[in-house]
Amino acid sequence: MESYEPERLSSAQLAAMRRSLTSGRGALTRRSLLRASGMGALALGGMATLGACGIPPAKRADAGVASDDHSAKEKEATFSNWTEYMDVSEDEKGRPTLEAFTKRTGIRVKYTEDINDNVEFFGKIKPQLAAGQNTGRDLICVTDWLAARIIRLGWAQKLDPSNLPHAFANVSAQFRTPDWDPGRAYSYPWTGIPTVIAYNVKATGGRKVDSVTQLLDDPKLKGRVSFLSEMRDTIGMTLLDQGKDPGKFTDTDFDGAIGRLQKAVDKKQIRRFTGNDYTADLSKGDIAACVGWAGDIIQLQADNPDIEFAIPAAGYITSSDNLLVPAQARHKTNAEKLIDYYYEPPVAAQLAAYINYVCPVDGVREELARIDASMASNTLILPDKEMAAKSRSFRSLSTKEETAYEEKFAKLIGA
Repeated sequence: MESYEPERLSSAQLAAMRRSLTSGRGALTRRSLLRASGMGALALGGMATLGACGIPPAKRADAGVASDDHSAKEKEATFSNWTEYMDVSEDEKGRPTLEAFTKRTGIRVKYTEDINDNVEFFGKIKPQLAAGQNTGRDLICVTDWLAARIIRLGWAQKLDPSNLPHAFANVSAQFRTPDWDPGRAYSYPWTGIPTVIAYNVKATGGRKVDSVTQLLDDPKLKGRVSFLSEMRDTIGMTLLDQGKDPGKFTDTDFDGAIGRLQKAVDKKQIRRFTGNDYTADLSKGDIAACVGWAGDIIQLQADNPDIEFAIPAAGYITSSDNLLVPAQARHKTNAEKLIDYYYEPPVAAQLAAYINYVCPVDGVREELARIDASMASNTLILPDKEMAAKSRSFRSLSTKEETAYEEKFAKLIGA
């Protein structure tokens, strides 16, 4: 395969980009949009809503069958992604890695940042998918719970391994076998999203906060603690602290986690449940410690040396955003080539340097060090073996579980 490296951005250029992100529309904005209000599955109404709309809750045998693949004749692909989830040039007019892909392959990528929220986006494409029609998109990027749903419904195409040699070889072990897509037959991760404990060392009086137990029980933190309004993150971290596996928990375990959090709410230990708006309060010190997302913390640390993070000894939750080829996509092969391209370490490094989330590509550390040595050593971007070993995923939920759990969580957080 012909080798072509995208134009590299300097550390200074990347730092300037990160500063511009934190000052306006950036990774932080993208995080709040990603998580919506933490009520994605409930707003979607579970699979019962699909059935009520005449959309079958079971996988259709023909749903994932592709229309004719026009990739050979039409050197193009349409890619729908989240805002600020792709590298841009210093003048903000170009996208270096995408431009390099086109230069190498001749495939023009129509790149659109039209995903503002999982629920909203699924609402856009659901009618076409249900009717067996082309959505107008060859590649989409959605969060793991929605990726699981689309695959379960038969609305994603099975990928051709022969077009994905780099992806197959380089996907990190941590992301290789999710329970909703074992062996990555239908999807590949775009980024990993670790949920960690963050704290403002000035607000804690110099004390380290590194467990959910401290957040829930330490009287010195009373009224200055926040948790996330995303059910899987908050419940997952609480389950881990209780010695339960988020990948195998029972209804009783879930209720136990809800009960523990409710006690903290009742005694006003927890100030509130938030989307990414915890970032401003944490930076100011109004929130002393919280459960937060790693990408946000990296951005905050660039401007505030008082912001620290900790990985609990009990472990932490990692979710992911994932690339899928929708059923009836017109340019499946071109989309697969684009997926594979982002699993080449030099390309993956440039993307990771810009967006600051966990890179799911093995062999990227040396390439990232050439761009920014501090990023290459940041375990929130490239987890070391110890950190990766503590990562846990929230298991897939049945229709019944999803509805029941989201309702209980909504009651807890007052949504």
